[in-house]
Amino acid sequence: MQSRFKQAALFSVKLLLSIAVLVYIARGLDLQRLRSHLVSVDPVLFVLALALIFFQTFVLNGRWELIMRALGVSLDWLAGWRILMISLWFNQVLPSSVGGDAVRMWLLRQRGVQWPEAVKGVAADRFTALIGLIALMVAGLPFLISRVFDQAAILAIGGLTLAGVAGTAVLLTLDRLPKRLTAHPAIASFVRFGALVRFLLLQSERRALLFGSALLIHLVTAAACFVLARGVGAQLSVTDAGILIPPVVLLTAVPISISGWGVREGAMVACLGLAGVPSEQALSVSLLLGAISVIIGLLGGAIWLASPERGSYSADKAAKAAEEAPSYDGLGKEVSSHP
Repeated sequence: MQSRFKQAALFSVKLLLSIAVLVYIARGLDLQRLRSHLVSVDPVLFVLALALIFFQTFVLNGRWELIMRALGVSLDWLAGWRILMISLWFNQVLPSSVGGDAVRMWLLRQRGVQWPEAVKGVAADRFTALIGLIALMVAGLPFLISRVFDQAAILAIGGLTLAGVAGTAVLLTLDRLPKRLTAHPAIASFVRFGALVRFLLLQSERRALLFGSALLIHLVTAAACFVLARGVGAQLSVTDAGILIPPVVLLTAVPISISGWGVREGAMVACLGLAGVPSEQALSVSLLLGAISVIIGLLGGAIWLASPERGSYSADKAAKAAEEAPSYDGLGKEVSSHP
């Protein structure tokens, strides 16, 4: 009961934050102009953006399959894509305390995959995506400095990028610290996870393909935003989209709102504004991107309705299973019952 209360309270806080940010942004905009941009978006370009995000699910699944294979799990491509789409349904649409990652782990377990591989595979997939995003932001910094003249914005994005680089470097090298530090229970699970991700990116046979797919996924998001910007008449260049969309994606990934709503809109208005895109058009791009995510999520919902696992699914069981999933080291040996 107490756990459910905490989950409901957390969801309520996230929901209120999403609403508050959206209201705050809307207060300073011409809502009539915003509505005009939304309803007059070029349908062909909207469908193209939708196709790009749908294509992205195949790349996402390919990256995840590479990670699972590196962990010794043979995941059928179609089965993996089905699980991924279902997780997007839980992430994007349902007001559930159980996120898509927990559902992914649960569905893997239903297919006979052991908890260590399920947990490590999903967690490594998330972190690999983060590394690809940070790499794009690092590559975009010189272009940002040469194209944007707002020093405060440069410092903010540059600081965010450097923080991401530092955090990644620390996590990947934690096992190089003295044993008396890494043996601490609060650090040990991060040490093992960092060693796993380093192996995937530096030593696995398909590391180049894995890292390339991590970059491609974010470039597809930038391309979709560029197409949507053109669809609402915004003068956004390909280069500016490639530079400014990755910070938006990174900020949206911070789990403080419902599926990124509100945070994504605020970040999109701020970042695209650096390229001279009016706030109404920037917000339109974000809302349309959110709408596309919902459409993809609904497709995942249709797959879930036809899923044979749906009859045995329990949100409480999935959440509890994800929380109690054992933590393992890079060699696949069980270390403890909790991360």
